[in-house]
Amino acid sequence: MTAQRDTFARDRLPPPELWPDLIFTRPEFRYPAQLNCATELLDGALKQGWGDREAIRFAGGSWSYAELTARANRVANVLKGPLRLVPGQRVLLRGPNNPLMAACWFGVLKAGGICVTTMPLLRARELAYMIERAAIELVLCDARFTTEIEQTRQWLPAVPRVVTFGAGGELDALMRGAAATYRDVQTAADDIAIIAFTSGTTGRAKGTTHFHRDILAICDAFPLSCLQASGDDLFCGSPPLAFTFGLGGILLFPLRIGARTLLLETATPPHLIKGIAEFGATVCFTAPTAYRAMLPLIPHHDIRTLRKCVSAGEHLPLATFESWKQATGIAIIDGIGSTEMLHIFISAPEGAIRPGSTGRAVPGYEAKIVDENGRDVPPGTLGRLAVRGPTGCRYLEDSELQRGYVLGGWNLPGDSYVMDADGYFWYQSRTDDMIISSGYNIAAAEIENVMLEHPAVQECGVVGVPDEERGQLIQAFVVLRPGHSGADSLVKELQEFVKAQIAPYKYPRAVTFVAALPRTETGKLQRFKLRQGMA
Repeated sequence: MTAQRDTFARDRLPPPELWPDLIFTRPEFRYPAQLNCATELLDGALKQGWGDREAIRFAGGSWSYAELTARANRVANVLKGPLRLVPGQRVLLRGPNNPLMAACWFGVLKAGGICVTTMPLLRARELAYMIERAAIELVLCDARFTTEIEQTRQWLPAVPRVVTFGAGGELDALMRGAAATYRDVQTAADDIAIIAFTSGTTGRAKGTTHFHRDILAICDAFPLSCLQASGDDLFCGSPPLAFTFGLGGILLFPLRIGARTLLLETATPPHLIKGIAEFGATVCFTAPTAYRAMLPLIPHHDIRTLRKCVSAGEHLPLATFESWKQATGIAIIDGIGSTEMLHIFISAPEGAIRPGSTGRAVPGYEAKIVDENGRDVPPGTLGRLAVRGPTGCRYLEDSELQRGYVLGGWNLPGDSYVMDADGYFWYQSRTDDMIISSGYNIAAAEIENVMLEHPAVQECGVVGVPDEERGQLIQAFVVLRPGHSGADSLVKELQEFVKAQIAPYKYPRAVTFVAALPRTETGKLQRFKLRQGMA
């Protein structure tokens, strides 16, 4: 029975007939009807006697499991008391990967709320859309990251209440007067725990909803069958906690097995490899781009403690796999997941890796290749990847998108694959216009919409083109308005314009001025011609 009195999110789940099939045949995925994943991960850890174990390590110190639980409880008490959170209410979290961010995440769930975690790089217009879409009334924000939240007032009728943490923030003061114990809200296993936003090919951010049982399911799937880490490991990685890849890999997975995690506020490749060496990390989660960037840095850092590496977010090139193994002796564990599915659903443990292949369906999941009509195709045939398991796609109030992602009970992540006779999946390409650059999913239409706001731009087409360093490079083809010339200064101006409006990693690194864009007779942009350089 649901404990969430605010039913906004539940009321906006897709109709049940549009849900994918969910599979709970394996015993590890059979959870009780009443379940709070924060209770299971934190209070459950204390019951197992892990209270004194180190849970989170960070620059300047560490927290034990008992300390993390106490701080999460204080956050929950503040939410229930002074902030008057109603179970089911959405709380937007904003800040870098640090211990207080983690405590806030758990505190919201303990209090029965729904976490909407956002990346620090997002700009005001992107945040405003999420705030409006999820009907956010409360924001917990790192005190250093309030500017963009405050600037959402140009896009919203009113800015939600913002409570800051860190650097003497309001939340810190309230927590000092709150109890370190808390009786967690007894949510249902199928109460919504998080709303994770991901870019869409149409340019609209998509809100994906995930239940409390989903949070535990990803902890009991890929990590147990493929990663096979231990309680002695120290996890680290680069993805923000707003990415479900990062949420699982560098927060949930280690806590599920009594291990430790290293939270780095800055985790670019130079900082990540330095952190691995300085703190002795043993498990790393990052994108292929970062592994490539760290390769030339290896001779300058002692990373011999590292024993397991996981790659996701973009296709892992065979050359990167081989170069990393040659330099470190470690075979990177590749994987594919999606925000809609919450985490990795195809991978392989180290002893079963076939270089160049993503792997096989993670135990508990099923995967196959289908044609455009959803019909199964035989091994060796190029087609669309389809998957189902204990997690699945449920968009927030968007039946149109739901119908595009779910077909016949199967989730269609938008990737072309070939499956061999042994059930290994070999990546070919994306089946949509999503650009994947340095591990980020980027919607071409979103960039186009922003560039069209510039007074010099009449038309714009954006595509991803192959790039050895980033996987794909964002390239914009621009038709200028009369009176404007394609000078180098305008290229820089357009790039800075995009950076100021949306997350900086979305700016086009290449801008080409053209007389006209290639279109069909009906006016549809022919992106394949843009990818071919207007051939």
